[in-house]
Amino acid sequence: MDHQKDLSQSSIVIIGSGLAGFTVIRELRKLDKTVPITLVTRESGYFYSKPMLSTALASNKSAEQLVSTDATGMATQLEVTILGEADVSAIDTDSQTIETSKGKISYGKLVLGLGADQIRLPLQGNAAKEVITVNDLEEYAEFRKAIEGKKRVAILGAGLIGCEFANDLVLGSYEVDVIDLAPQALGRLLPNEAAQALQAKLSEAGVRWHFGTTVQSIDRNGDCLTITLANGSTITSDVFLSAVGLKPRIDLAHAAGIATGNGITVNRQLATSAKNVFAIGDCAEVEGLVLPYVMPIMQAARALAPNLLGQEATLTYPAMPVMVKTPALPTIVSPPAKDAVGTWKILPVEGGLEARFESGDGQLLGFALLGTATAQRGALTKELPPILQ
Repeated sequence: MDHQKDLSQSSIVIIGSGLAGFTVIRELRKLDKTVPITLVTRESGYFYSKPMLSTALASNKSAEQLVSTDATGMATQLEVTILGEADVSAIDTDSQTIETSKGKISYGKLVLGLGADQIRLPLQGNAAKEVITVNDLEEYAEFRKAIEGKKRVAILGAGLIGCEFANDLVLGSYEVDVIDLAPQALGRLLPNEAAQALQAKLSEAGVRWHFGTTVQSIDRNGDCLTITLANGSTITSDVFLSAVGLKPRIDLAHAAGIATGNGITVNRQLATSAKNVFAIGDCAEVEGLVLPYVMPIMQAARALAPNLLGQEATLTYPAMPVMVKTPALPTIVSPPAKDAVGTWKILPVEGGLEARFESGDGQLLGFALLGTATAQRGALTKELPPILQ
């Protein structure tokens, strides 16, 4: 089936039905009710809240219950054509077409909202292929199926996603082991004292930590998995979840000759190196930054929509604290920039901890707020410099 003739050159085509794709459409519809928009996705085109994947067990929600609106509802609500269950195999930037499993589609402007993949580490052992990653609703449904009737889950990675899943699983009465090469949880986001406080609360909730080591092999022994660590110790578990980080999906763009770095390279108008092709969300890199969080997507969508309609808008990033969804000790963090020079100042408070990263002259450049200290989020965020001015 050839969709090319159905669409005019003035149309906007968006690849990817994650938060980035749908938020761009919502922003476009605020500015223009009639411009033709086609959303191409390998999913069906439903909308769900991805941040809820790591809190659904405690919320008593199944994968299906996380879908807030189905594809038909989204198409009607946003007046958009949704081409679901369609894989995109190539972009031709000269003819301004994309090749999909459901035919060729022309675009006037193309938006790549491709997202990211969970990084998979090469692991040894006869059960290496049983490693589960969760980065979308379908993978989450598989994960829930895998843990049904089981008791133990091992998680590789003590970053944001690893800690959130660990907390959710212990709340769901699972035994949880978390393994990480780093010496602490949330190593890239928290100073040591804050990490220790979070680890202690998660330990109280039932999480077992294995720091300073990694997984050497995973082997199936009957109903169980034997996980051998590099330090020689072993863990027995039922399910193995890998959460070691995200890798932007850049292959489609790279194959089309579009400039890529860690992500698909875009300027402050979200434009790629190819004419009329833009990128947003977890796949995009702007001025060296790949920020796979909700707030940067909202900011980027507000800047991208006018540019797609021929109006001028420039992306700026204010300070955007990240919420770590760990009910054992709620945590909000705004990490200092990579090149920031300063020191962490730790202020224990009743029921929590406030960590401030300050420059030599006392300017606040970052923070971590735990427990009761999270109430300071609004006041401290106002003191922070913007991420991208």
